[in-house]
Amino acid sequence: MRIAASLKLLTFLVPCAFLVPVIIAFAPDLNKVWNSEALQNIKTVFISIFLEAAPFLLMGVFLSSLMQWFVSEEMVRRLTPKHPVGGVLVAGLLGIIFPICECGMIPVVRRLMHKGMPAYIAVTFILSGPVVNPIVFTATLLAFPSHPEITIARMGLAFAVAAAVGGLVYVFVKRNPLRTTKAVVTEVKTHLGFKMASSPHSHTHTHSDTHSDVHAHSHGSTHDHHHSHKKDWRSFFIHAGDEFVDMSKYLVIGALITAFIQTFVSRSDLIALGNGPVASYVFMMGFAYVLSLCSTSDAFVASAFSHTFALGPLISFLVLGPMLDFKSTLMLLSTFRTRFVIGLSVAIIVLVFAGSWLVNFFG
Repeated sequence: MRIAASLKLLTFLVPCAFLVPVIIAFAPDLNKVWNSEALQNIKTVFISIFLEAAPFLLMGVFLSSLMQWFVSEEMVRRLTPKHPVGGVLVAGLLGIIFPICECGMIPVVRRLMHKGMPAYIAVTFILSGPVVNPIVFTATLLAFPSHPEITIARMGLAFAVAAAVGGLVYVFVKRNPLRTTKAVVTEVKTHLGFKMASSPHSHTHTHSDTHSDVHAHSHGSTHDHHHSHKKDWRSFFIHAGDEFVDMSKYLVIGALITAFIQTFVSRSDLIALGNGPVASYVFMMGFAYVLSLCSTSDAFVASAFSHTFALGPLISFLVLGPMLDFKSTLMLLSTFRTRFVIGLSVAIIVLVFAGSWLVNFFG
């Protein structure tokens, strides 16, 4: 519990620390912070981004909790073909049916891998699911209403990068990349024990990797059945509420940092950075990594830079963030071997950079 709390604290403090070099580099005159016009601009940009993105964040969290709570891993496993090409293609499009956000993706996929899902299918699903789904598609379309090509490019590149990384995992990864810790073994035994112990007179205990546990007693009486059902729904809403609060802080941080940049970074500096052949991509990809925004709301942050950066850097921000950011790196390191995570991260960064550059070149 202490380790989990420390990781959560780190994911909150690191994005906040990103404000320090931004202010020092671009706003040496700190007295300007107290200028009423500057504060008014910060409030305007911050509130507009938050109010645009919050409904989609709420919708994404709600559907994510529904998928997490009521769709069994066996159902997802049955949908994945045995052939590697078919497996990658299906996993890349699985987010359309199961729109799970990146925060709940890794725990779900870890359990699926323990039940026999191949690593290349799991990785493809982890990378594509948070982007290639109807909620993110709609949010991106509304964030860029006059530029539908951004939405199409985001979906297409995300699918291509996820499929390519899945193919690389299939070819080069020959051993199970999961960490074999005592906690994982205990979790597997818990799930196996649950299956073996499920009988009309047994006590059922379902352990959830996300936020809460659900206890249900099967004694054959109608009263106990309704009581168990009520507790399930109560736990579901608790899970959804915790997820929304947890993700909202990243949206707040992202909107606040964007408002500071828009206010204190001069237009000429941003234009110069946006015109750089490499610097613009590095900035936007690093920005996406540090912010750790939810994929249902990051498009509204990116739209604030639509008049400054070209298509390629915007796409690199929109594709890399849901696949690889600060919080997801910590979750990946807690689930997979360090060497595997390093190789996976390098492959994602290179492919996103190359893909977004090609999108910009042909767009």
